[in-house]
Amino acid sequence: MIVLEFKAYGKAPQFSAIDEAIRTVQFIRNKCIRYWMDNKEVGQATLQRLCAVLAREFPFAKELNSMARQASAERAWSAITRFYENCRNQVLGKKGYPQFQKDNRSVEYKTTGWALSEDRKSIKFTDHKGIGTLKLKGTRDLHFYPLDQIKRVRLVRRADGYYVQFCIKANRDEEVEPSGKAIGLDVGLNDFYTDSNAQTVDNPRFLCKGEARIKQAQRRVSKCVKGSKNRGKARQVLAKRHLKISRQREDHAVKLARSVIRSNDLVAYEDLRIKNMVKNHCLAKSINDASWFQFRVWLEYFGKVFKKVTVAVPPQGTSQECSSCGTVVKKSLSTRTHVCRCGCSLGRDHNAARNILSRGLSTTGHVGTFGLDPSNAWGETSSTEVEAAKSG
Repeated sequence: MIVLEFKAYGKAPQFSAIDEAIRTVQFIRNKCIRYWMDNKEVGQATLQRLCAVLAREFPFAKELNSMARQASAERAWSAITRFYENCRNQVLGKKGYPQFQKDNRSVEYKTTGWALSEDRKSIKFTDHKGIGTLKLKGTRDLHFYPLDQIKRVRLVRRADGYYVQFCIKANRDEEVEPSGKAIGLDVGLNDFYTDSNAQTVDNPRFLCKGEARIKQAQRRVSKCVKGSKNRGKARQVLAKRHLKISRQREDHAVKLARSVIRSNDLVAYEDLRIKNMVKNHCLAKSINDASWFQFRVWLEYFGKVFKKVTVAVPPQGTSQECSSCGTVVKKSLSTRTHVCRCGCSLGRDHNAARNILSRGLSTTGHVGTFGLDPSNAWGETSSTEVEAAKSG
């Protein structure tokens, strides 16, 4: 599934209609969650039928396209099934019990309720919400894909405007010449990663660089009276600054992951549990700013696109074990040089990267990709196919 994204342009009443459609989606999803809480034995088909009941009972729900209502029920069912799967798999900690949504930012149409213009530069929504025709601006050409390949259309609200996403049923495969190279990556905070060839990539630290402007925007929000127009404007400025950092992180992860995958036939990296690592409050902000998990998601995605092998290896002991003789050399986090009695003297991260590569080469099969989906970076989605890419 390929996801193409375009900026939507329209008038203020049209954007108000989009907001109303988004609120309706949230209402239907929450109603489905409430119905499941009261009747735990219900299935997906029952929630789909509930959409028709809600449409008869609430006029504003009937105004939304019927398939968009069904997509809202699918979102509720996705949260329910994820909870059941976590219980069956005995996931440690919280199991993700379905919660009522308060900040939905998108509405999803299936194959009806919308129509593209002949030049594919505008889209008209034909349900009774009053959205009408929106102009599209982007870098990709929709003429390349037949209309029957477009399975879903999403309207997404962000801090800087509204976007239209087209979920297209297509496989993205690219052929590149084999490089005959294999590489191990050890991510860190001083450098974004150090590879098994002792090459390093600087940590961009986007949040650290933009933190002063974010704090300034936060102070402006706190000084405004709650509910005032000035507070709304200040919150908009703050949201745009957070959005900019988010986009910088994603752009860095995409470009770096693509470069690494194209240059190597096998990429090995640590199977880190970021959720556990950020429990260290001294390092949590720096770890989140580095966006290791997002980098891993795109590594695995481009591994599929270019038919390269990506391997996630256990991280335990990669820094302590000598990459030359295998002896365990205990060292604290402050010790940045690995020195072994066999005569091996390397940087700590370089030594770890070599260990990661050796473990990756000893692993049978392709164990890196386990169903991560870069298209989920924008929030919830009913289309769960892995192969998704976006373009604005």
